[in-house]
Amino acid sequence: MFCILTAYTPNSFVKLEVGVLSGSVEFQQTIARPAVCAGVGVHSGKKARLVLKPAPAGTGVVFRRTDIKVGDTTIQADAEYVSDTQLGTTLTNEAGVSVAVVEHLMAALAGMGIDNLLIEIDGPEVPIMDGSSAVYCELLMQAGLQRQSAPRRRIRILEAIEIEEGPKRARLSPSEDKFLTLNARIEYDDSVIGVQEMALQLAPGMFARDLAFARTYGFARDVEMLRSMGLARGGSLENAVVVDNGEVMNPEGLRAEDEFVRHKMLDAVGDMMLAGAPIAGKYEAVQPGHSINNLLVRKLLETPSAWCWETDTAEAARVDTRRSAAV
Repeated sequence: MFCILTAYTPNSFVKLEVGVLSGSVEFQQTIARPAVCAGVGVHSGKKARLVLKPAPAGTGVVFRRTDIKVGDTTIQADAEYVSDTQLGTTLTNEAGVSVAVVEHLMAALAGMGIDNLLIEIDGPEVPIMDGSSAVYCELLMQAGLQRQSAPRRRIRILEAIEIEEGPKRARLSPSEDKFLTLNARIEYDDSVIGVQEMALQLAPGMFARDLAFARTYGFARDVEMLRSMGLARGGSLENAVVVDNGEVMNPEGLRAEDEFVRHKMLDAVGDMMLAGAPIAGKYEAVQPGHSINNLLVRKLLETPSAWCWETDTAEAARVDTRRSAAV
């Protein structure tokens, strides 16, 4: 069956179909037909065109740089290929070909229940669109979801894994259900943000309803510094919430009072998707960011006793085969 819900986008409310199920067994999904979009990269300022294409069961999410004609241009969306986490997550293959700021698209794929997808891109950076995942969720909905014959595999957390970086902390721990449950807390001196905390279970439909609309954000005082570093060259009030001394500079204001922590949770959903499969467990974080999220996923995958593969097949509710034996 489909889970149908209404999700906010800047211009309208759209119906999204999330989570193709058959009884109690979840199957892998791709999209029913190709989908195309284009936009500008928030950091590079360069335009890029995306073509999303269906992929066979077991493929995972794969990026392909169509603007590069020589060598290996495919990049698996996997934590081991994360090469940079400065204000976004960048993936780089062994040939040095990269694609930047993948997290908002990856979050949409996770939230919409897409397991397998080929993403062709003719530039170095995934378009920022409106700064959230809403446009990508709508694009996937328009493409349609296609159930595949193979059962979905999940990563079941068996033991707690934790990373600390100064004031930042992130942790994955076991849970009793088959969803990822998130709890994030952020704290800023600026009064428009202050202290924000949110908890959410990533059950079918919850991402599109509660997180997808939340935009990336930054501070006006940092803009010139970032641009001098070659960052934020495509940033504007059309694709980011900009905060300046207790005020939101965007004329339309916020989409939710706690839009800031919601976006941090959106980023975490995208970064956790780079584990290679949906995670069944609890994610808890204080001052989360791409760097600590990637370190957390890497530590998890490097600790075989902390997780196992799990499916809903009748033959085995839990597959105890470790990643190292299955890949």
